[in-house]
Amino acid sequence: MSVPTADPTLKHHSPDEILQRLEWRVIRRLDGLLQGDYRTLFYGTGIDFADIREYQANDDIRHIDWNVTARMDSPYVRQFVEDRDVTAWFLLDLSPSMGFGPAARPKQLVLTEYVATLARLLIRSGNRVGAILYNRQIEQTIPPRGSRNQVLRLMRSILCQPGEASGHATNLTQLLEAGLNTFKRRSLVFVISDFISEPGWERPLHLLNRRHELVGIRLYDPREVELPDAGMIVVEDAETGEQLLVDTGHPEFRRRFFAAAERREEELKTTLKRAGVDLFGIST
Repeated sequence: MSVPTADPTLKHHSPDEILQRLEWRVIRRLDGLLQGDYRTLFYGTGIDFADIREYQANDDIRHIDWNVTARMDSPYVRQFVEDRDVTAWFLLDLSPSMGFGPAARPKQLVLTEYVATLARLLIRSGNRVGAILYNRQIEQTIPPRGSRNQVLRLMRSILCQPGEASGHATNLTQLLEAGLNTFKRRSLVFVISDFISEPGWERPLHLLNRRHELVGIRLYDPREVELPDAGMIVVEDAETGEQLLVDTGHPEFRRRFFAAAERREEELKTTLKRAGVDLFGIST
Protein backbone atom coordinates (compact mmCIF):
# COMPACT_ATOMS: atom_id res chain seq x y z
CA MET A 1 0.00 0.00 0.00
CA SER A 2 1.42 3.36 -0.95
CA VAL A 3 0.46 6.85 0.02
CA PRO A 4 -2.62 8.01 -1.94
CA THR A 5 -2.05 10.79 -4.44
CA ALA A 6 -4.36 13.29 -6.10
CA ASP A 7 -6.88 11.74 -8.49
CA PRO A 8 -5.58 12.64 -11.98
CA THR A 9 -9.13 12.72 -13.36
CA LEU A 10 -9.75 15.89 -11.36
CA LYS A 11 -7.65 17.82 -13.83
CA HIS A 12 -10.04 16.89 -16.62
CA HIS A 13 -12.88 18.87 -15.03
CA SER A 14 -13.05 22.49 -16.07
CA PRO A 15 -13.09 25.15 -13.33
CA ASP A 16 -16.66 26.00 -14.41
CA GLU A 17 -17.78 22.41 -13.72
CA ILE A 18 -16.10 22.42 -10.33
CA LEU A 19 -17.64 25.80 -9.48
CA GLN A 20 -21.08 24.37 -10.21
CA ARG A 21 -20.40 21.39 -7.93
CA LEU A 22 -19.37 23.52 -4.98
CA GLU A 23 -22.02 24.55 -2.45
CA TRP A 24 -20.22 27.82 -1.65
CA ARG A 25 -20.76 27.32 2.04
CA VAL A 26 -18.96 29.62 4.43
CA ILE A 27 -16.36 28.15 6.78
CA ARG A 28 -18.11 28.54 10.14
CA ARG A 29 -14.99 29.47 12.03
CA LEU A 30 -14.21 32.28 9.59
CA ASP A 31 -17.73 33.70 9.46
CA GLY A 32 -16.99 36.68 11.68
CA LEU A 33 -13.85 37.62 9.82
CA LEU A 34 -15.19 37.17 6.32
CA GLN A 35 -18.73 38.51 6.65
CA GLY A 36 -17.96 41.49 8.84
CA ASP A 37 -17.11 45.03 7.87
CA TYR A 38 -13.44 44.85 6.90
CA ARG A 39 -12.95 48.55 7.55
CA THR A 40 -11.77 47.89 11.08
CA LEU A 41 -8.73 46.09 9.68
CA PHE A 42 -7.34 48.90 7.57
CA TYR A 43 -6.22 52.39 8.42
CA GLY A 44 -5.32 54.84 5.68
CA THR A 45 -4.62 52.17 3.09
CA GLY A 46 -5.50 54.62 0.33
CA ILE A 47 -7.29 57.94 -0.14
CA ASP A 48 -9.52 59.37 -2.87
CA PHE A 49 -10.27 63.04 -3.36
CA ALA A 50 -13.84 63.88 -2.30
CA ASP A 51 -14.42 67.65 -1.97
CA ILE A 52 -13.01 71.08 -1.17
CA ARG A 53 -14.17 73.23 1.75
CA GLU A 54 -13.03 76.25 3.72
CA TYR A 55 -10.20 75.76 6.17
CA GLN A 56 -11.23 75.19 9.80
CA ALA A 57 -9.24 75.18 13.01
CA ASN A 58 -7.29 71.95 13.55
CA ASP A 59 -7.32 71.06 9.84
CA ASP A 60 -4.09 69.56 8.53
CA ILE A 61 -2.29 72.36 6.68
CA ARG A 62 -0.83 69.75 4.32
CA HIS A 63 -4.30 69.46 2.80
CA ILE A 64 -4.57 73.14 1.88
CA ASP A 65 -5.29 73.60 -1.82
CA TRP A 66 -3.13 76.61 -2.63
CA ASN A 67 -4.61 77.19 -6.09
CA VAL A 68 -8.16 77.43 -4.75
CA THR A 69 -6.94 79.45 -1.76
CA ALA A 70 -5.34 82.04 -4.06
CA ARG A 71 -8.43 82.18 -6.25
CA MET A 72 -10.89 82.56 -3.35
CA ASP A 73 -8.60 84.76 -1.24
CA SER A 74 -9.38 82.45 1.70
CA PRO A 75 -7.78 79.16 2.78
CA TYR A 76 -9.44 76.01 1.43
CA VAL A 77 -8.55 72.39 2.13
CA ARG A 78 -9.04 69.20 0.18
CA GLN A 79 -11.17 66.46 1.75
CA PHE A 80 -10.41 62.82 1.19
CA VAL A 81 -12.18 59.54 1.80
CA GLU A 82 -10.26 56.39 2.59
CA ASP A 83 -10.26 53.55 0.12
CA ARG A 84 -11.82 50.78 2.22
CA ASP A 85 -11.83 47.83 -0.14
CA VAL A 86 -9.81 44.85 1.02
CA THR A 87 -7.01 43.32 -0.96
CA ALA A 88 -6.86 39.66 0.05
CA TRP A 89 -3.99 37.36 -0.82
CA PHE A 90 -3.73 33.58 -0.73
CA LEU A 91 -0.30 32.12 -0.03
CA LEU A 92 -0.80 28.59 -1.33
CA ASP A 93 1.39 25.61 -0.58
CA LEU A 94 0.93 23.20 -3.50
CA SER A 95 3.92 20.99 -2.74
CA PRO A 96 3.66 17.19 -3.28
CA SER A 97 2.50 16.44 0.28
CA MET A 98 -0.70 18.36 -0.54
CA GLY A 99 -1.63 15.47 -2.84
CA PHE A 100 -2.12 13.19 0.16
CA GLY A 101 -5.61 12.15 1.21
CA PRO A 102 -8.52 10.10 -0.13
CA ALA A 103 -8.24 9.57 -3.89
CA ALA A 104 -11.43 11.56 -4.45
CA ARG A 105 -10.59 14.33 -1.97
CA PRO A 106 -6.87 14.96 -1.40
CA LYS A 107 -5.67 18.02 0.47
CA GLN A 108 -5.08 19.91 -2.78
CA LEU A 109 -8.73 19.56 -3.81
CA VAL A 110 -9.87 20.69 -0.35
CA LEU A 111 -7.57 23.70 -0.75
CA THR A 112 -9.12 24.45 -4.15
CA GLU A 113 -12.65 24.34 -2.75
CA TYR A 114 -11.94 26.62 0.17
CA VAL A 115 -9.93 29.12 -1.86
CA ALA A 116 -12.82 29.31 -4.32
CA THR A 117 -15.29 29.77 -1.45
CA LEU A 118 -13.29 32.49 0.27
CA ALA A 119 -12.43 34.27 -2.99
CA ARG A 120 -16.06 34.36 -4.06
CA LEU A 121 -17.17 35.73 -0.68
CA LEU A 122 -14.54 38.46 -0.79
CA ILE A 123 -15.21 39.42 -4.40
CA ARG A 124 -18.96 39.47 -3.79
CA SER A 125 -18.33 42.12 -1.12
CA GLY A 126 -16.44 44.31 -3.59
CA ASN A 127 -12.92 43.25 -2.65
CA ARG A 128 -10.00 41.98 -4.72
CA VAL A 129 -8.13 38.70 -4.37
CA GLY A 130 -4.75 37.51 -5.57
CA ALA A 131 -2.50 34.54 -4.91
CA ILE A 132 1.06 33.28 -4.82
CA LEU A 133 1.44 29.61 -5.73
CA TYR A 134 4.34 27.62 -4.31
CA ASN A 135 5.48 24.15 -5.35
CA ARG A 136 9.09 23.75 -4.16
CA GLN A 137 9.57 27.19 -5.72
CA ILE A 138 7.36 30.16 -6.54
CA GLU A 139 5.39 28.93 -9.54
CA GLN A 140 3.01 31.83 -10.16
CA THR A 141 1.88 35.18 -8.80
CA ILE A 142 -1.71 36.10 -9.65
CA PRO A 143 -2.30 39.87 -9.24
CA PRO A 144 -5.40 40.90 -7.23
CA ARG A 145 -8.61 41.40 -9.17
CA GLY A 146 -12.29 41.46 -8.27
CA SER A 147 -14.30 39.40 -10.75
CA ARG A 148 -15.75 35.91 -11.12
CA ASN A 149 -13.14 35.25 -13.78
CA GLN A 150 -10.53 35.72 -11.07
CA VAL A 151 -12.03 32.82 -9.12
CA LEU A 152 -11.85 30.64 -12.23
CA ARG A 153 -8.28 31.69 -12.83
CA LEU A 154 -7.30 30.78 -9.28
CA MET A 155 -8.89 27.35 -9.54
CA ARG A 156 -7.37 26.63 -12.93
CA SER A 157 -3.89 27.56 -11.72
CA ILE A 158 -4.19 25.40 -8.60
CA LEU A 159 -5.49 22.33 -10.41
CA CYS A 160 -2.78 22.51 -13.06
CA GLN A 161 0.04 22.20 -10.55
CA PRO A 162 1.94 18.88 -10.69
CA GLY A 163 2.25 16.87 -7.49
CA GLU A 164 5.12 14.47 -8.13
CA ALA A 165 7.83 13.94 -5.53
CA SER A 166 11.02 15.81 -6.38
CA GLY A 167 13.52 14.62 -3.80
CA HIS A 168 13.45 18.05 -2.15
CA ALA A 169 11.62 19.05 1.02
CA THR A 170 9.19 21.96 1.15
CA ASN A 171 10.50 25.27 2.49
CA LEU A 172 7.68 27.64 3.44
CA THR A 173 10.22 30.41 4.00
CA GLN A 174 10.29 30.99 0.23
CA LEU A 175 6.51 31.38 0.08
CA LEU A 176 6.31 33.76 3.05
CA GLU A 177 9.23 35.88 1.84
CA ALA A 178 7.55 36.14 -1.56
CA GLY A 179 4.55 37.62 0.25
CA LEU A 180 6.76 40.10 2.09
CA ASN A 181 8.27 41.26 -1.19
CA THR A 182 4.98 41.39 -3.11
CA PHE A 183 2.32 42.90 -0.84
CA LYS A 184 2.61 46.69 -1.04
CA ARG A 185 -0.46 47.68 0.95
CA ARG A 186 -1.92 46.28 4.14
CA SER A 187 -3.81 43.15 3.15
CA LEU A 188 -5.80 40.23 4.47
CA VAL A 189 -3.52 37.21 3.93
CA PHE A 190 -4.51 33.53 4.07
CA VAL A 191 -1.59 31.13 4.47
CA ILE A 192 -2.97 27.74 3.37
CA SER A 193 -0.69 24.75 3.82
CA ASP A 194 -0.21 21.45 5.61
CA PHE A 195 2.82 23.13 7.23
CA ILE A 196 5.03 20.13 6.46
CA SER A 197 8.19 22.12 5.86
CA GLU A 198 11.82 22.62 6.58
CA PRO A 199 12.30 24.81 9.70
CA GLY A 200 13.11 28.51 9.63
CA TRP A 201 9.82 29.98 8.38
CA GLU A 202 8.79 31.44 11.75
CA ARG A 203 10.63 34.76 11.28
CA PRO A 204 9.10 35.68 7.88
CA LEU A 205 5.70 34.65 9.26
CA HIS A 206 6.15 37.05 12.18
CA LEU A 207 7.27 39.88 9.88
CA LEU A 208 4.33 39.28 7.56
CA ASN A 209 1.86 39.42 10.44
CA ARG A 210 3.31 42.74 11.63
CA ARG A 211 2.43 44.33 8.29
CA HIS A 212 -0.75 42.48 7.38
CA GLU A 213 -3.75 40.64 8.82
CA LEU A 214 -2.87 36.94 8.69
CA VAL A 215 -4.98 33.81 8.96
CA GLY A 216 -3.35 30.36 8.95
CA ILE A 217 -5.29 27.43 7.53
CA ARG A 218 -3.79 23.98 8.06
CA LEU A 219 -4.99 21.17 5.82
CA TYR A 220 -4.51 17.63 7.07
CA ASP A 221 -5.67 14.07 6.57
CA PRO A 222 -6.66 12.05 9.69
CA ARG A 223 -4.18 9.32 8.70
CA GLU A 224 -1.36 11.82 9.13
CA VAL A 225 -2.28 11.88 12.82
CA GLU A 226 -3.53 8.37 13.54
CA LEU A 227 -2.49 5.37 11.43
CA PRO A 228 -5.12 2.72 10.68
CA ASP A 229 -4.38 -0.89 11.57
CA ALA A 230 -3.60 -2.13 8.04
CA GLY A 231 -0.75 -4.53 8.73
CA MET A 232 2.51 -4.28 6.81
CA ILE A 233 2.40 -1.40 4.33
CA VAL A 234 4.81 0.69 2.30
CA VAL A 235 4.61 4.38 3.11
CA GLU A 236 6.14 7.01 0.85
CA ASP A 237 7.43 10.48 1.64
CA ALA A 238 5.42 12.63 -0.76
CA GLU A 239 8.14 15.28 -0.79
CA THR A 240 11.24 13.14 -1.41
CA GLY A 241 9.80 9.88 -2.75
CA GLU A 242 11.58 7.87 -0.04
CA GLN A 243 9.75 4.64 0.84
CA LEU A 244 9.64 2.69 4.08
CA LEU A 245 8.05 -0.64 5.08
CA VAL A 246 6.18 -0.31 8.38
CA ASP A 247 3.96 -2.56 10.50
CA THR A 248 0.81 -0.58 11.27
CA GLY A 249 -0.61 -3.61 13.06
CA HIS A 250 1.82 -3.04 15.93
CA PRO A 251 -0.02 -1.07 18.68
CA GLU A 252 3.18 0.46 20.08
CA PHE A 253 4.21 1.75 16.65
CA ARG A 254 0.81 3.38 16.14
CA ARG A 255 1.01 4.91 19.62
CA ARG A 256 4.44 6.44 18.93
CA PHE A 257 3.25 7.70 15.55
CA PHE A 258 0.22 9.38 17.17
CA ALA A 259 2.36 10.92 19.93
CA ALA A 260 4.82 12.34 17.37
CA ALA A 261 1.95 13.80 15.33
CA GLU A 262 0.48 15.39 18.46
CA ARG A 263 3.84 16.98 19.30
CA ARG A 264 4.17 18.42 15.80
CA GLU A 265 0.67 19.86 16.01
CA GLU A 266 1.33 21.47 19.39
CA GLU A 267 4.61 22.93 18.11
CA LEU A 268 2.79 24.37 15.10
CA LYS A 269 0.07 25.93 17.27
CA THR A 270 2.70 27.41 19.58
CA THR A 271 4.68 28.84 16.66
CA LEU A 272 1.67 30.55 15.11
CA LYS A 273 0.40 31.78 18.47
CA ARG A 274 3.81 33.30 19.18
CA ALA A 275 3.61 35.09 15.83
CA GLY A 276 0.08 36.32 16.63
CA VAL A 277 -1.55 34.32 13.83
CA ASP A 278 -4.88 32.51 14.22
CA LEU A 279 -4.78 28.90 13.01
CA PHE A 280 -7.74 26.92 11.67
CA GLY A 281 -7.62 23.21 10.85
CA ILE A 282 -9.48 21.65 7.91
CA SER A 283 -9.59 17.88 7.40
CA THR A 284 -9.93 16.01 4.12
